[in-house]
Amino acid sequence: MKIKAFRSEFTNKIVLRCASTAIVATVVYVVILAFGYLIAHNITWQPSPIYYFLKTVAAYSTLLFPLAWLAMLLFIIYIYWNRTVGYIEDIAAASTALVQPDDDDIRLPEELREIEHKMNQIKKTSRKNEREAKEAEQRKNDLVVNLAHDIRTPLASVVGYLSLLDEAPDMPAEQRIKYTGITLQKAYRLEQLINEFFEITRFNLSSIVLNKGRINLSFMLQQMADEFYPLLSPEEKKAVVTAPDDLTLWGDADKLARVFNNILKNAIAYSYPGSIIEISAFRKDKNVVIQFSNSGDPIPPQMLNMIFERFFRLDASRSSQTGGAGLGLAIAKEIVSAHGGMIAAQSGENKTIFTVVLPMEDRDADKSLES
Repeated sequence: MKIKAFRSEFTNKIVLRCASTAIVATVVYVVILAFGYLIAHNITWQPSPIYYFLKTVAAYSTLLFPLAWLAMLLFIIYIYWNRTVGYIEDIAAASTALVQPDDDDIRLPEELREIEHKMNQIKKTSRKNEREAKEAEQRKNDLVVNLAHDIRTPLASVVGYLSLLDEAPDMPAEQRIKYTGITLQKAYRLEQLINEFFEITRFNLSSIVLNKGRINLSFMLQQMADEFYPLLSPEEKKAVVTAPDDLTLWGDADKLARVFNNILKNAIAYSYPGSIIEISAFRKDKNVVIQFSNSGDPIPPQMLNMIFERFFRLDASRSSQTGGAGLGLAIAKEIVSAHGGMIAAQSGENKTIFTVVLPMEDRDADKSLES
């Protein structure tokens, strides 16, 4: 509809300018004829070639004057038609610049300034998306290489310890238990790394489908905090939930649980030992605000704008014990956006806060009812 509206507006402008020029030219033409008529009748003519020529013109004036006027109109229409064709050629030439790998602005005639602005917006958006796609692809490739490298370490340990257990059937029980425990630990890490490979594939191939229902948010957050106790206790961390008991919202419980889990995992990984992770939820207008606050080293401002991008890891080191596929927060953002909400992060000295804003009611359902 926008394209048709713009086309109609542009066509109307051309037609209006052509009609205005034709009217002005007609008025000038009539004034010239009237002025010539007055002069011709106030001069005493003597027989001469000019006299006979004007007399012939006067005799056929009812035919010649309309023909001359019609020829003038056709010439004006031709000029504007030719100019319109020139505009089309300018747009066609400028359209090739949309795919050029540069950041130069597209330039068009003054009459096409609006089209120029739109084309420059398209080019800038396209270049931005292209750069982001390349950066994400490069991060993914680097991550796959790093994960492949990391898989070799626990795999070698699993094979090594299992070989020892196989070669020494009479190994002391205490030593066998020790080796079995180490092997199990490395196997768990191997499973985690393999799951990250599947996570990358799922993220690229799947789309988010929501199954919405009424959610008791306070209960969900408290249950989640209890489930993370095994991750919190080794460093004496705590998760404290503050939310009204009757706080509810409309959404996909499984998908939102994944959002909160990803944020809480991030808070646990980057918080100080013995610190408290505060989880709060409250109503604000027609929305519910959920905040996760943890004490830890601040996130650099340049990285704060990138933590929700795909395959971005705050800790770029290839640690075999920490760090994931860099998809947790990116997936969280997509799920929140699918719910019609927003997610943001802010980080200051020794404190980082993740904020999720979600609608209390199903706005999509409300819109369908209104329509």
